[in-house]
Amino acid sequence: MEDHERRDLAAMLQPLVRALIEAELPVLARHGITMWGYVVLNALRDAPQSTQAALAEKIGADKTRIIATLDDLQAAGLITREPDPADRRARLLSITPAGGRARRAVQEDIQRNEERVLAELPPAERRAFLRAAERLSALPAARFLAGPL
Repeated sequence: MEDHERRDLAAMLQPLVRALIEAELPVLARHGITMWGYVVLNALRDAPQSTQAALAEKIGADKTRIIATLDDLQAAGLITREPDPADRRARLLSITPAGGRARRAVQEDIQRNEERVLAELPPAERRAFLRAAERLSALPAARFLAGPL
């Protein structure tokens, strides 16, 4: 491999993402929340009231696939599901105060471990990495398709 060549982003990031997910699983288990449950709670933090269909689209899940996750979160008092006044067939999902507390507690534990990993980088590189990750993760999926940008 020539010095100027670099590995593909997916090849570099995939081992990192896999390790981070594996590190999150015991944290989630301690809090009694599944990975999908945490994804839902985070999505509802960003969109406090959402239909099931809109939520499923936002998190990239089939709307029927997340029903069991929503049932579990509702049974635990972490979300509510109310009829949508504009469409009686739809339900509006909202995160409860308990759901917000649970989401924050999980995130704090996850990020405490991430800080140990980020400590491998000098402070300036850490800040640059986090800024770049935030910026790239906000891009729409269509920006990643092959073709001219």
